[in-house]
Amino acid sequence: MSALAFDTYAAVKKLKEAGFTEQQAEAQTTLLTDVIAGELATKHDIEAVKHDIETVKLDIENVRAELKRDIETLKLNLENVRAELKRDIETLKLNLENVRAELKRDIETLRADMKHDMKELELRLTIKLGAMLALAVGAVATLVKLL
Repeated sequence: MSALAFDTYAAVKKLKEAGFTEQQAEAQTTLLTDVIAGELATKHDIEAVKHDIETVKLDIENVRAELKRDIETLKLNLENVRAELKRDIETLKLNLENVRAELKRDIETLRADMKHDMKELELRLTIKLGAMLALAVGAVATLVKLL
């Protein structure tokens, strides 16, 4: 119930003086009393709202603190990921350098093998040409004797 002081007797009396019947005056006074009682905040209502506001403030502070902790955790995680990525990049660089060195060695080995194979082919061609030349000289010598 509202703590507002409302003199219902005086209100009924004033309404009757204004030309209302007693029933009309009482009905309007009752209606006005109900509206005032339902719409006005009591000290208890105000205290309850203050308590709710304090509770909400505490909740907001708790959420804010939790968010700060979460942000710090995320920052640490991000730094860890950055450090890990740096290590991974360095490892990849080393692996790439190793692959480059290995490829260079393989290319040099292939070049050496090609040189060896070319020399071997050259030698075989020289031997074949020498044999063909010797055969041709022998054939010409034979033809000269026969003719």
